[in-house]
Amino acid sequence: MAELKYEITEKLGELGETGNGWKKELNMVSWNEREPVFDIRTWNEGHDRMGKGITFTRDEIKTLKDLLNELDV
Repeated sequence: MAELKYEITEKLGELGETGNGWKKELNMVSWNEREPVFDIRTWNEGHDRMGKGITFTRDEIKTLKDLLNELDV
C-alpha cells in the first residue's frame, strides 16, 4: 500500500473533543501533494494520527454552508 502524504495547510477550528482526547477539527489539508481541500476529522494532539473523515471542495463547502444556514437549530 502506498504511503499517504498529507499536510495541514491551515487550521480553521476545533469542533469538539472525543472521549479519548482527540479533537474533531476543520482544516485545509493537502492530500498527496494535491490542492488543499476542506477536511473534517479527528486528530491526536501531535497530528500524526487521524480518524476517518470527510473532505469538501470549495463548491461543496459553500453548498454545505447554505444547507446549514437553512436549518433551525
